[in-house]
Amino acid sequence: MLQATVNRLMPIMCPSNIFIVTGRSYADAVHRHLPALPAENIIAEPIGRGSGPAIGLAAALISRRDPDAIVGSFAADHHIGDPEALHSAVLAAAEVVRMGYLVAIGIQPTYPETGYGYIRTGPLLFDQEGVTARVVEEFKEKPDLEIAERYVRNGSYLWNASMFVWRAATLLKEIRELFPEVHRIVTEIAAAWDGPRRDQTLEELWLQLPGVMNEHEIMERSTRMAVVPAHLNWTDLGDWNRLAQLMVPEGEQNAVLGGTHITEDTRSTLVLGNGRPVVTIGLENIVIVDAGDVLLVCDRDRVQDIRGVVERSNAEGNVLVM
Repeated sequence: MLQATVNRLMPIMCPSNIFIVTGRSYADAVHRHLPALPAENIIAEPIGRGSGPAIGLAAALISRRDPDAIVGSFAADHHIGDPEALHSAVLAAAEVVRMGYLVAIGIQPTYPETGYGYIRTGPLLFDQEGVTARVVEEFKEKPDLEIAERYVRNGSYLWNASMFVWRAATLLKEIRELFPEVHRIVTEIAAAWDGPRRDQTLEELWLQLPGVMNEHEIMERSTRMAVVPAHLNWTDLGDWNRLAQLMVPEGEQNAVLGGTHITEDTRSTLVLGNGRPVVTIGLENIVIVDAGDVLLVCDRDRVQDIRGVVERSNAEGNVLVM
């Protein structure tokens, strides 16, 4: 998915301008999977502090290279079936950024999804060759089904895909006004990045970041947000069920990656193997993930419960990584 994310952006930007922010333990693997990217463009966090500081540090480093740079932020767990539509949306967003806005790319909803946040749109800002941009009036949290159905009927709501475009300097200004301590830390780290104290400064200051913060905390409090509506055939692959929805083809009963699935009377099941055979009998709508030290067997409709199980297990001293 990381390779797919980079590949779909390559037609509109060169590898030297693509940065990856990842955990320190994944940095070498990222470089192996993306050899076209300069090694110095892989930014390794000592520990996760949320997407807000990660994006802020990337913006600070890019701003030092080019103070006028326009930057896009794209997660690596999305499926986009129409990359050309994404290119059009990103280029339109860049035009709106030049008007002084921070821009989200919103997805035209096709059904009342309760697992996504929504964006309520306002007046038209931009209309060029069929691509538009509108003022963001409000970000909405994940709704229940009744509210989601109302959003879809209303026509003024988009799915929040967590894809953003902004000028690096503008984002840093927003962070400075809203989260001054985060701004201080990421700019100090960026200032030391090309010197001999990079690792020491990163190690010392990164751990001082306050709590876990995501980019939505910046976007939702900004007064200069716009959104570009897009039809991308988009899916957020944030859990195993969404991956199963994408992978299980029509007319076939199951999908298998990384192993052998020996099955009898099994339907709508996703198996992510680890080399050894997986045998299933009489199952339906299941996710099975062989992670080596941990074997997950879960109803696809209950995958959101995995996080709670992991947190409870880790609190009890039984460390789970999945």
